[in-house]
Amino acid sequence: MRIGARGSKLSLAQAGHMQRRIAAALGADPQDAAAVEAVAPLIVITTTGDRVQDRRLLEIGGKGMFTKEIEEALLAGHIDCAVHSLKDMPGLLPEGLCIAAIPEREDPRDAFLSLKAGRVEDLAQGAVLGTASLRRQAQMLHRRPDLDVQMLRGNVDTRLAKLEAGAADAILLAYAGLKRLGLGHLPKSLIDPIECPPAPGQGALAIETRIGDCDLPWVQAIRHAPSTIAVAAERGALMALEGSCKTAIGAHAWFEGAHLKLIVEALSTDGARRFRHAGEADLTELADPEASARELGLSIGLAVKAEAGDAIDLS
Repeated sequence: MRIGARGSKLSLAQAGHMQRRIAAALGADPQDAAAVEAVAPLIVITTTGDRVQDRRLLEIGGKGMFTKEIEEALLAGHIDCAVHSLKDMPGLLPEGLCIAAIPEREDPRDAFLSLKAGRVEDLAQGAVLGTASLRRQAQMLHRRPDLDVQMLRGNVDTRLAKLEAGAADAILLAYAGLKRLGLGHLPKSLIDPIECPPAPGQGALAIETRIGDCDLPWVQAIRHAPSTIAVAAERGALMALEGSCKTAIGAHAWFEGAHLKLIVEALSTDGARRFRHAGEADLTELADPEASARELGLSIGLAVKAEAGDAIDLS
């Protein structure tokens, strides 16, 4: 079972975790490194998004630049599945591929890191905030219009080094990624996911396969139903808003009992205008809760889109 993944330290940490889970589902001892590698070898694939680090993703083709080469290898039969950060995956997948499994989700919140302040609100007037995410840029400018937001790309180590070197007064990173790298102690604070919803699917991993392999026993063994349902709602909103790296979109779904709650927002890139809608669904006795969650996301996303009109870039 050949597993394709990017070569960044975070991607390898995530893929290594799933490699052990997949090997266990196939009958190997997850503590036996040789057995794991024999049953589920890891194939590293460099993507365009990894190679080009000096421009925003929207300038080189959008978030699909982190998945394109891996999906081509999957379609060509060079690998059998792929491990992605779900937030890096476009709303539409190439024909013939599917998201086969969502394992249990990690914390979806954004993390605030700074050597000068404990929270965004504590930053000095005109402080430099480093991020390559239009969503984070818009959300922070909505809260603090005085901030000087500068483009900051690179892997986690690169961004942390730039922060240490003084290239920015603060940066925002996905808390999930920091935790998976053993760096969960670094954030000075965490961003409220209801006040500032993260990227759809943030904190979740996606196991992508060819459609014919979507329901194999090892796939079913690593699925986590609550995570699958929550991200279905968020990605439904993503689809409704035609979300890409050109659009500042946040979505956060969570359970309260059997009720799935969802908040979706879209912002102008300068943060001046923000459009938010929320809703919920009782999934207690529904035959297909994942489909119902997706419909909830679509309906809320369409409400946001209808209100926003031309105020946000939906191209």
